[in-house]
Amino acid sequence: RLFDLDPDLLPFFQYNCKQFTSPQECLSAPEFLDHIRKVMLVIDAAVSHLENLSCLEEYLCNLGKKHQAIGVKVESFSTVGESLLYMLEKCLGTAFSPDVRDAWSKLYGAVVKAMQRGWETLPEGD
Repeated sequence: RLFDLDPDLLPFFQYNCKQFTSPQECLSAPEFLDHIRKVMLVIDAAVSHLENLSCLEEYLCNLGKKHQAIGVKVESFSTVGESLLYMLEKCLGTAFSPDVRDAWSKLYGAVVKAMQRGWETLPEGD
């Protein structure tokens, strides 16, 4: 779903200097699947620390810095969030109520805000 929503994200997923020629090629790469597992681990950590997300602040801020360093724009995380919600809706079916959607949106939004602070804390010129 990610590349359907924003095909321009494909170049960000390069592994070992390999440029993928299609979303399908990227989606089948073990490195991409590993990246998805890492994204889900961040989501899992956020769920696990729901009552105290601030304990993840430094980690998420640094994660934001890493994404900025390779040229990812903060706006791209909206597309990732949309893809996450789409996947949850497909997996949960009717259990994906408006309240569930709202809760996931708020959680993901909090993660992105913490990551975005990584952009904001970079010194001028970096």
